[in-house]
Amino acid sequence: MLLAKPWGLPKHRRRQQWQTFRPALRAAAPPNSTKDPAVAVVKKLPSPAVAPAPRKPASAAPQQASSAEAATPSGPAASALIDQRIADLGGWRGEVLAQVRQLIHEAAPGVVEEWKWRGTPVWSLGGILCTGESYKAAVKLTFLKGASLPDPARLFNASLDGNARRAIDIHEGDALDADAFRALIRAAVELNAMGSRSKGARQRAS
Repeated sequence: MLLAKPWGLPKHRRRQQWQTFRPALRAAAPPNSTKDPAVAVVKKLPSPAVAPAPRKPASAAPQQASSAEAATPSGPAASALIDQRIADLGGWRGEVLAQVRQLIHEAAPGVVEEWKWRGTPVWSLGGILCTGESYKAAVKLTFLKGASLPDPARLFNASLDGNARRAIDIHEGDALDADAFRALIRAAVELNAMGSRSKGARQRAS
């Protein structure tokens, strides 16, 4: 059915023509059309399913500390490490560390050698007696309770301002008084023993 161009007809003629054409449009309209047959209804397509984002795997548990950090070698294992340190140092520093080690064993036959803080020789008996640190210009022997030890020979020449520690810095060409050093080690052993006895007495009293 053809319609004349509506804009060339009077208003009442356009209305009559529309009423004539409207039943034909209703018959041709799809079932889901709106009341107005001239307007098509477009079905809204369902949104495609969105897959959930993959969950991030739970972070792995912190790695355990390496054996070098977790364990503190003592006894033969530590002694072997101290042997290697002396060999690696060589020269006057290796000689000084070897001499000091020998004097410590003479003064405290039951001393235990340890390897602490990622590479520091330590000598203990009832607690730490002293450590043997190696620097470019000196070998430093640090007594953790040095401030409480008698030192008539004035061996301590470093860390003199601390409340507890005292140290002996040995430089190239310095001579260590062996007798005075052995006496200092024996005094450190006795101080540790006194501390252990006092601690035991307090525990028994409680």
